[in-house]
Amino acid sequence: MPSYTVTVATGTQWFAGTDDYIYMTLVGSERCSERTLLDKPLYNDFERGAVDSYDISVGEDLGEIELVKIEKKKYWMQDDWYCKYITVKTPYGDYIEFPCFRWLVDDKEVILRDGRARLPQHDKTGVAKQHRRKELEQRQKAYRWKEWHPGFPMSIDAKAHSELPRDIQFDSEKGVDFVLNYSKAIENLYVNQFMHMFQSSWGDFADFERIFVRIKNTISEYVMEHWKEDFMFGYQFLNGCNPVIIRKCTELPDNFPVTHKIVEDSLERGLTLEEELKLGQKPGEDNPIFLPSDDEYDWLLAKIWVRSSDFHIHQTVTHLLKTHLISEVYGIAMFRQLPAVHPVFKLLLPHIRFTIAINTKAREQLICECGLFDKANGTGGGGHVELVQKSMKTFTYKSLCFPEAIKARGMDSQEELPYYFYRDDGCSVWEAVTSFVTDIVDIYYDKDETVQEDEEIQAFVKDVCSFGMQDFDYCEFPKSLQTKEQLVEYLTIVIFTASAQHAAVNFGQYDWCSWIPNSPPTMRKPPPTKKGEVDLKYIVESLPDRGRSCWHLGAVWALSQFQENELFLGMYPDEHFTEKPVKEAMVNFRKKLAEVAKVVKSRNDGKKLPYYYLSPDRIPNSVAV
Repeated sequence: MPSYTVTVATGTQWFAGTDDYIYMTLVGSERCSERTLLDKPLYNDFERGAVDSYDISVGEDLGEIELVKIEKKKYWMQDDWYCKYITVKTPYGDYIEFPCFRWLVDDKEVILRDGRARLPQHDKTGVAKQHRRKELEQRQKAYRWKEWHPGFPMSIDAKAHSELPRDIQFDSEKGVDFVLNYSKAIENLYVNQFMHMFQSSWGDFADFERIFVRIKNTISEYVMEHWKEDFMFGYQFLNGCNPVIIRKCTELPDNFPVTHKIVEDSLERGLTLEEELKLGQKPGEDNPIFLPSDDEYDWLLAKIWVRSSDFHIHQTVTHLLKTHLISEVYGIAMFRQLPAVHPVFKLLLPHIRFTIAINTKAREQLICECGLFDKANGTGGGGHVELVQKSMKTFTYKSLCFPEAIKARGMDSQEELPYYFYRDDGCSVWEAVTSFVTDIVDIYYDKDETVQEDEEIQAFVKDVCSFGMQDFDYCEFPKSLQTKEQLVEYLTIVIFTASAQHAAVNFGQYDWCSWIPNSPPTMRKPPPTKKGEVDLKYIVESLPDRGRSCWHLGAVWALSQFQENELFLGMYPDEHFTEKPVKEAMVNFRKKLAEVAKVVKSRNDGKKLPYYYLSPDRIPNSVAV
């Protein structure tokens, strides 16, 4: 009697094991096996991290094994189970891998295809086609679009993290509890002693050091020591938290009444203002233009206001909208339109890991009405919503293409601007990702027509534009892809945005924003309308009070931490792909990333102000914090 050896691997995360009954059915091209209970007498099967083997005997040959059906039934109480993979050894010596990497919850079944990725047009049997269709039908019921606010990208239809499909939840919800994490951060930073003086002002700048002393690091301490300097003010627009705003100015706006005479003392190269230019303010007496030649405190407060404004744009537009929310759109569309057997699903899944979960948790606790965001930020109470809505009107697909975005801002010349490390490192990582994606696309798409004929990839792209981005005409997201080159660019954008771009604008928050006068989250006094009226007291009273300063510190510390057991760019421990050419492409990808990291490390050695946010060994695979 023929016998198939089945090996089942249980995940290593907390609560991955189960005491429930596990049944398996092998589906062959000729017939199916009997529904078999996988159980060994006197053994406690399916423990966390376990790899268990079983023999399934059949009366007749099953033919080619096409599917594996797994069923979980309650033993004494519902007990979720995380299955990593299943392998089947046939009576004829064939060894077939069935990647799973998903949770089985309640009394539900999971049907697996073998690990070879296939495009929809390459599936010929009715069983295979039906499996793809049923999987997507189930996913589209579980992953539904919902508008959180008008004018926003669409998000997942779930009010709380606990309502999400189990496969995209965090392993431990406590790990992403913003209230818990911020409170823990405030305690660890030893600033809770100031919380009882919530609305009182600080005495002077030295007073801020009292809450800063426990959290200094190389960059944050350098910022504290040099934040007043014009060099530091300008440098942050290149390599700080928000390096995407600065652009080359080729002409002065009509409503910007600055002449050469006004700024000639600040022009250091002996050029006129007009020569330097080849470098929503209404002019008037109550809107003075502040200059480095003005009184020390006038100029300092003007720079503080710019830094505070930049902080809000960074948090709400650069960070929230253009990494978190857009990555969630890609993730939802991927689950809705690409089955697990599709090569693009296998490619993108690691890069949307926990993204929908972190965004849902943020909507639940952080950026909701009366959420933690309101405790410290001047744009709380709805201002952050308006900023996103306004920014969506100029948000385009091409702005996510890193080289084009750099060029569009006139920042692509290394000769004119030699120390723009965000640009240099970003281009290196972009090229590495593009090369990797090209290798993967070449394995599965032999010509442009293959892309055009892939109805699932076309549905994915259309879902992103028509539903995720609500079909806004001005966003210019493609509704279809016609060439392999377009597909490569599209997938590179998804991966780069979720990994490198998020890393560049997220993990420096602690470095650049922990010294509060450098990035105030709120300003308590209006900007001055006359010159010569600002003193130190006015500046300190403009800055956040003690309580909001403490919440701000907790926030930037918590948001700058890597996840426990973080997976960095190029790390793919879950083997969704089984094909050798893909694994070779992954090895080459890691080699290219290692070369980039080596260059970054060499440049940073000995520098008091290193730039390492785009070093691949510090770029997580996905938006997960």
